Amino acid sequence: MAPIGLARGFMTVGLWTLLSRIFGFIRDILIAAWMGTGPVAEAFLVAFALPNMFRRFFAEGAFNMAFVPMFSKKLQAGEGAQSFARDAFAGLAAILILFTILATIFMPWLVLAMASGFVGDPRFEMTVTLGRIVFVYILFISLAALLSGVLNASGRFIAAAAAPVLLNIILIGTMIGVETGVITGTFINPAQDGAAFGSALAVGVVVAGIAQLALVWWAAARAGFPLRPKRPVWTPELKRLAVIAAPAALAGGVVQVNLLVGRQVASFFDSAIAWLSYADRLYQLPLGVVGIAIGIVLLPDLSRRLQAEDTAGGKNAFNRAGEMSLALAVPSAVALLVIPVTLVEVLFQRGAFGADDTAATALACAIYGLGLPAFVLQKVVQPLYFAREDTKRPFLYALVALFVNAGVAIGLAPVIGFMAAAIGTTIAGWAMLFLLWRGSRAMGDAAVTDERFRKRVWRIVGASAVMGAALWVGQFTLSPLIETPGLKFVGLAILVSIGIAVYATVGLAIGAFQKSDLKAAFRR
Repeated sequence: MAPIGLARGFMTVGLWTLLSRIFGFIRDILIAAWMGTGPVAEAFLVAFALPNMFRRFFAEGAFNMAFVPMFSKKLQAGEGAQSFARDAFAGLAAILILFTILATIFMPWLVLAMASGFVGDPRFEMTVTLGRIVFVYILFISLAALLSGVLNASGRFIAAAAAPVLLNIILIGTMIGVETGVITGTFINPAQDGAAFGSALAVGVVVAGIAQLALVWWAAARAGFPLRPKRPVWTPELKRLAVIAAPAALAGGVVQVNLLVGRQVASFFDSAIAWLSYADRLYQLPLGVVGIAIGIVLLPDLSRRLQAEDTAGGKNAFNRAGEMSLALAVPSAVALLVIPVTLVEVLFQRGAFGADDTAATALACAIYGLGLPAFVLQKVVQPLYFAREDTKRPFLYALVALFVNAGVAIGLAPVIGFMAAAIGTTIAGWAMLFLLWRGSRAMGDAAVTDERFRKRVWRIVGASAVMGAALWVGQFTLSPLIETPGLKFVGLAILVSIGIAVYATVGLAIGAFQKSDLKAAFRR
């Protein structure tokens, strides 16, 4: 098979991810406006985090990090890729069905592990109830993630990248339908009947999971991989997959424990889980568009190049992925540091979300911004390990990052409050990147940064600094427009456009990137 077009694949995944994040912002704007940072909002956010946490553990984390390289190499060699995918699909489905049943039964203990600060107030029972509704989402979205891995390894990115858009569209439609009475037949005021509103959202999540699975299953079938349900069979290939996936599962578990540490710390402070969740949405936009998109495209490409012993091609793919990631991640991080209050105020401050919520969320957003380049570069360096079926060292590095995060978050919480959770996440992110980068030195020439990469890094930083200065001045110049009701989004759009224009102009002038880079991204 021909090598995957890295730039074109990145742009495809990135653009669809951007669209998903835009709809995600609309979703969170509605949640913030109608439920604010109150008990129902926090209960829903924790309940929704449960299946997403285990999804990253089962499918997008451990399973796919082991499955995609093996599947990609079978595709490259023409050795039974379809039967391997079918067996993996059946095995994962069986595990997920059993796990979903057990999680539903033991939901109070899961909520306790997620947010023990809820114990003793109405948030706990509300979260248990919503968690039992929404947890079945893990079954559909994890199987969808496996099918997405099949599509990505085949060089088909559109359906897998578009699937998350369905989640946000369905949740937006659910909220509007419930609030207006179109779905329920009667108007529901979120402020007065938050429990009914939260339950409707939870059901919407399950419906969205079914829709996402249906979309990628149809796309995989059209691509020649109709993975129909079958009785699980413990084949030698699945045994090998399990051996490779086990350390990745442990690493995924460590990463999720990192998230648990943050939520546990935040759960002891009123509204803190909501503040961190809204801030998380802002830094997850560039992380999703850049880091995750690069990781999705880079892993199967590196795996196939290793199978073909194409060291030079692997090195070039790794370096160009790093360049593209930093060219978008660094200016995004600068924006989160320079104008967090403006971003949060325009996007979220309305209805039940007040000025105090804006200040707290903006501070968390700026701290996450400091860690954004590290989070993105992790997605570039990790495929070096996973393409070699090395999942043990990332687990050990994640374990170290866990202790760093826990030490900072728990140690600083009594002193600085909920912000300790954000600081711990950021410091742990840089620690994880350092360990991954140092460990990659033994991988040979394919993992070495080339001269072009090293030159462009500092030019990207320089162009981003100039952009930051422009944003700093621009937010004060445009403040009359940004502070005018009805024109807030116009003002923010102008401010962001100024930042993009300045960054692009300076970046092209000093050689941080070239016009040919953009042409390569869109070339077919």
